[in-house]
Amino acid sequence: MFDSHFQTYEEAADPSLGAPRLKMLRARLKAMKLDGFLIPRADAHQNEYVAPCEERLAWLTGFTGSAGFAIVLADKAAMFVDGRYTIQAREQVDAKAFALVPLGETPPSEWLAKNAKKGARIGYDPWLHTNGQIARFETAAKKAEARLVAVEENPLDLLWEDRPTPPRGRVVLHPQKHAGEAAAKKLKRVAEMLSADALLVSDPHALAWAFNLRGGDVAHTPIALGYALIPRRGKPRLFLDPEKLNSRTANALGKLAHLSPPDFLPDALKELGAKKQKVLFDAGTAPERLARLFTEAGGQAEIGNDPIALMKARKNAAELAGARAAHLRDGVAMARFLCWFDKTAPRGRLTEIAAAQALETFRRESGELRDISFPTISAAGSHAALPHYRVTEKSNARIGKGVYLVDSGAQYPDGTTDVTRTLAVGRASKAASRANTLVLKGHIAIARAIFPEGTSGAQIDAFARRPLWEAGLDFDHGTGHGVGSYLSVHEGPQRISKLGGAALEPGMILSNEPGYYREGAFGIRIENLVAVEKRNIAGAEREMLGFETLTLVPIDLRLVEPKLLTNEEKAWLNAYHARVRAALSPFLDPAERAWLKKATKRIS
Repeated sequence: MFDSHFQTYEEAADPSLGAPRLKMLRARLKAMKLDGFLIPRADAHQNEYVAPCEERLAWLTGFTGSAGFAIVLADKAAMFVDGRYTIQAREQVDAKAFALVPLGETPPSEWLAKNAKKGARIGYDPWLHTNGQIARFETAAKKAEARLVAVEENPLDLLWEDRPTPPRGRVVLHPQKHAGEAAAKKLKRVAEMLSADALLVSDPHALAWAFNLRGGDVAHTPIALGYALIPRRGKPRLFLDPEKLNSRTANALGKLAHLSPPDFLPDALKELGAKKQKVLFDAGTAPERLARLFTEAGGQAEIGNDPIALMKARKNAAELAGARAAHLRDGVAMARFLCWFDKTAPRGRLTEIAAAQALETFRRESGELRDISFPTISAAGSHAALPHYRVTEKSNARIGKGVYLVDSGAQYPDGTTDVTRTLAVGRASKAASRANTLVLKGHIAIARAIFPEGTSGAQIDAFARRPLWEAGLDFDHGTGHGVGSYLSVHEGPQRISKLGGAALEPGMILSNEPGYYREGAFGIRIENLVAVEKRNIAGAEREMLGFETLTLVPIDLRLVEPKLLTNEEKAWLNAYHARVRAALSPFLDPAERAWLKKATKRIS
């Protein structure tokens, strides 16, 4: 089924409701003796995908993007979005109620410092912010001679009459054949790395990895919302809703950790605090509320990086084998879809939603699909110029002649996929073909990159941009994000970006997805997933690394201008297509194989 919850929620998050709901919120704040309130798009774990009951920002403003922030004051309100969502925010948010502020130009904390009145009391929900976030806002409040106030009850929750109930997705064990390592061994490794007395695991992805469990509490990512305390010595304590566990799962997890409901966590932290213990809180995901109550009880809170993040990012042999199997399966589904699309789209009746539904059907026919890994970006024509376009019943367009972009992925029990292809419907414009070829040159540059150990994603990000830069063009998103193993399609700390400071290490999986977007006309993106691997080079004086391309999907040659490619780039493209053809052909019917042969023909 095509992301039915997302569709329904977008329709419910009507931007025309922004002004009256804003008025209600201001009345509630006045009753609470507050002069303003901070509204992140977040849950208590800082998840990218949140449960419906956590969509406070969308309920208030109408904005349904995955990243945003709002500040409401007595006399003004601001909605902050980054470059990915500028156009979407214009369409979804009532600009008369909320001033739309580019996040890259004015961070929310700076806006607060300039706009909060002297003596103002600015409220915030301490479960929805990290220590670092609150520290920045406290600094801003001091500049304005205002004060931050933590609230016990979120005023939006008090106003949201039909707020959905918290999720209770079933927790399942992730088999060792896919995990590649027993949970007991992982937990032992984590404990051995700690200098603190214990680690609070607040990231559900880290929880899933460490305990070899998966869940169903949010869309598109198989995580269970919960926490864990992993001590340097002794048995861990796992905080999960018991209603999510059947007897088999509870027994298995009970051998690894003491099981408690999440409501028991605050008291557990207070007990550790009273014993003057030192606990490591993850800077990126731990709620400010938990760190504060721990320190108030007498504990020493160390705010730092959860070591599990880097351990999880380095995929082991079983996880890499699973990724290859998942991408082969996904490549077959994508090839079948692309063959079908080429026959169907030229008739002029195919819509963006229908195409996305068809793609999910092809994936489901594998028998292994657990979910799509994110809402499919199915974008025709000018919609493709929106990097994070989300089709709705209202925006659903027919796919006409020109360019169609489809960015999609799947969750399989052995791996997570994410692939983007830009397709020609009929004859594409020369401008689109040229832009596509420049993007392809950047994509190939990343795929062919060889670099020494210790190299960060920031150091190779420019490889993807150089062909565009030389034409006076660029794109406003990172070149690549990390990807999990049947976990989040967006995983850190690894990424290829101007801000990607983490060193790339063998086993890490990332996307390679340069793009170009001409507003009102078309958008281009070519995305494969790659795995970092060691490279043996004769005479090398340093350990060198490169990328193994995992994705097996044809790149549309109708949008490629061979004369713009170097001989080395043509050789890479021809070798990639030969590999795709050899891998996928055995799983396709005769008509699909004939289509694939043509789609992967050699260029010169």
